Amino acid sequence: MQRSSQKVLTTHVGSLPSPEGVTGADAVRQLVQRQRETGLDIINEGEYTKGGDWLSFADDRLLGFSKGQLKGPPIVTLGKDREEFADFYKWASERGTLFFQPGDQIKTVRTHYVCTGPITYGGRAALEREIGLLKSVADGQGELFLTSTAPSSLEVYRSNEYYSKEEDFLYALADALREEYQAIAGAGILLQVDDAWLPALWDRIGIAMGLEAFLRRCQVRVEALNHALRGIPEDRVRYHLCWGSWHGPHAHDLELKHLVNVLLSVKAQAYLIEGANVRHEHEYAVWESVKLPEGKILIPGVITHSTDVVEHPELVSQRIQRFARLLGKENVIAGADCGFGGRTHPQIAWAKLRSLVEGAALASAALKRAV
Repeated sequence: MQRSSQKVLTTHVGSLPSPEGVTGADAVRQLVQRQRETGLDIINEGEYTKGGDWLSFADDRLLGFSKGQLKGPPIVTLGKDREEFADFYKWASERGTLFFQPGDQIKTVRTHYVCTGPITYGGRAALEREIGLLKSVADGQGELFLTSTAPSSLEVYRSNEYYSKEEDFLYALADALREEYQAIAGAGILLQVDDAWLPALWDRIGIAMGLEAFLRRCQVRVEALNHALRGIPEDRVRYHLCWGSWHGPHAHDLELKHLVNVLLSVKAQAYLIEGANVRHEHEYAVWESVKLPEGKILIPGVITHSTDVVEHPELVSQRIQRFARLLGKENVIAGADCGFGGRTHPQIAWAKLRSLVEGAALASAALKRAV
């Protein structure tokens, strides 16, 4: 995995606004070119080849499921946040403001799937097209990444009527996803595993369980993910943990200080976390007492999807420097809190990414002067 002691490298989480008026290879080419023109170091295809949605792309890739009826209300509509701010959520849902483009790049209503047979991977052809398209457009230049999803995040929209134990179901999901993980890493592309639902279930089910029980639940799911990642070199893997990207209060997010050991137990070299939105920016201080393991990289968000205010490059620089001084500048890559596609107007998204690159340049110069 690319790293540098000379400059602060930049990347993002994955999802970018889809280009207008172009499709297929032309859309991917435009996204790659725009990222390069912006100055980003580690890029992808904006999740365009996944339809812009980090979950639904897997609907056709995991076999052994049938469309079924969810028992009880969707878990996304539950939780302490929605209880305490019920008036806000009713207002925002009626106006469609929880996401920038509801029903477009991000699906706000999802199909529920029931496991009725052995889970296998049936997405090889789609994945090979995805990999081939990105590699052909990128033309061998620069470091590339592709995103996939952790078993625990796909589990949320699936129920089990086939496996006798929950753990068997979870590990069957992991074994199927392993084929996707291996193919991406084997193609010479960095694998990013997205796992927003691991921490985001805290205010849905975790508060009632209690912290200790919830963390045990998280650890079981990390062990399933590590099972799926076995044999894949850690320096080909980056793991993205976030608390959900809807435009709401997030007043009951579980703090990073409780999750950091779970995070670091994932067999990845790099960890992407939220660090720019007002609910999580203070958590840089976690790294004052937690040591980043040798050889690992932290990719904190220093720009965020959660506001349309474009971060000043000086603020971006300050955020980067906080992490670099705690962890070493060679161990920090500047990133974003979450994806921008379907969450942020395209003009705002690209302006934020320009600020990311400009802020990283300012931080690089400041850190060099400080030596």
